[in-house]
Amino acid sequence: MTATNAADPRRVTLEQSGQLATIRLNRPEKLNAIDPDMLARIDAIVGRLDRDPTIRVVLVAGAGGRAFSVGADVNAWAALGPLDMWRAWTREGHRVFDRLARLRQPTIAVIDGFAFGGGLELALACDLRIAAASAEFAQPEVKIGTLPGWAGSRRLPDVIGAARAKQMIFTGARIDAATAERWGLVNEIAAGDAMERAVAMADEIATNAPISVQLAKMAIDLPGDAVEAIAGALAAASADGREGIAAFREKRAAKFEGQ
Repeated sequence: MTATNAADPRRVTLEQSGQLATIRLNRPEKLNAIDPDMLARIDAIVGRLDRDPTIRVVLVAGAGGRAFSVGADVNAWAALGPLDMWRAWTREGHRVFDRLARLRQPTIAVIDGFAFGGGLELALACDLRIAAASAEFAQPEVKIGTLPGWAGSRRLPDVIGAARAKQMIFTGARIDAATAERWGLVNEIAAGDAMERAVAMADEIATNAPISVQLAKMAIDLPGDAVEAIAGALAAASADGREGIAAFREKRAAKFEGQ
């Protein structure tokens, strides 16, 4: 892999259509395997989307039709020592996927083909998952002497329960889309094209009040943060909140009225 190719921003693209944005892994020749430069690109895109008030729903997909992503690029981490593995790979992957999970807007993973290892962990960091009928899922890390490294051992049990997660992680075996839907790993199997179904769901979400949707996401995922956000906004909008800001700007003592 040359330095030029490694830094190529086209390997993770951002597409926007109205209120919808699509993050697309675009390395189909490697079944969208994720390397450190792609992680950095995902991180930058997520940061940009979080600041964009025009985007209401974010889709995450893979190019090529054969794979959503087969996970972390083994060649990118196999030669790393333990400390570099922790600092530059495992820890960074956690940070980026956590940032995706905490994105303001709801996210939908569109899963065509394989979602293995880190690819499945990327899908698990999304709010919803729509699968093609041909999709396959696995956490196969034990087959190469390691274990899920990007929060699969945390998010997978949260989604499908501890026993099913242990089955997938301990065996490393693949499950098909029908099994994934039955276990609750995916929300739906698309009757036709998975992207078309995901866009239709995204459009339905986007017609709703965006602040309500975003606060609902926070209330489900981060209830303590949601209470703090709503309480802070309510306080700032009150008469006392306005008086506090005015007093600060005018360098005087505030006169609060309890309103």
